[in-house]
Amino acid sequence: MTDRAGRQGLHLRRSAAAQRSDINEPPEVGRGSRAADDARLRRAVLVVGTLNLAYFGVEFGAALAIGSVSLFADSIDFLEDAALNGLVLLAFGWSAHRRSIVGMALAVLLLVPGAATLWTAWGKLHVPVAPAHAALSLAGLGALIVNGSCAALLLRFRTHAGSLTRAAFLSARNDVLADVAIIGAGLLTAFTASLWPDLVVGLGIFLLNLDAAHQVFRAARRERSLASAQP
Repeated sequence: MTDRAGRQGLHLRRSAAAQRSDINEPPEVGRGSRAADDARLRRAVLVVGTLNLAYFGVEFGAALAIGSVSLFADSIDFLEDAALNGLVLLAFGWSAHRRSIVGMALAVLLLVPGAATLWTAWGKLHVPVAPAHAALSLAGLGALIVNGSCAALLLRFRTHAGSLTRAAFLSARNDVLADVAIIGAGLLTAFTASLWPDLVVGLGIFLLNLDAAHQVFRAARRERSLASAQP
């Protein structure tokens, strides 16, 4: 009887230890996985920010050289994206409430390229000269390669770290669409010798940024509400 009771007691102790191990293991694994995801996201955001800043100089110079509204708007968007990804890096250690406030501010920031586009388009109407179509398409193709790479890097993290990362992903996604339109504008300009394809694409970039700003603002408000509801 004593041996049997001892074996039962040993079995119970081992079962309890195994249960404690099962209970404790998932959070450790979860924390490790989360830390690894954060590290990968930091690297991705750093690469994206660097690429955006580098191509801003290229596209801004091309826009000034050929007098393109769409390239000007897209180049300002590259500069904005570089700043946006820099803010994402800075905000990693912040609380959800603070991130949501910055997310709302970024929603306003997303409108800056659109406003610049409208201003440049208004000025272009007074100097109705079509941009050089070959340079327009080539600059758009380069921007497409850069933005496509950035969107691919950020795709898996679009719901990670709240509204800030969502803003970075949406901006890169919208830029891909804008670059395809810029290439098309260059092709249309070659056939029509008109300034309107460039102007229409510029206005399209404005609408894309307006939609992105709305989505980021909604995500930031939702994030703030969830943070406020937590005890």
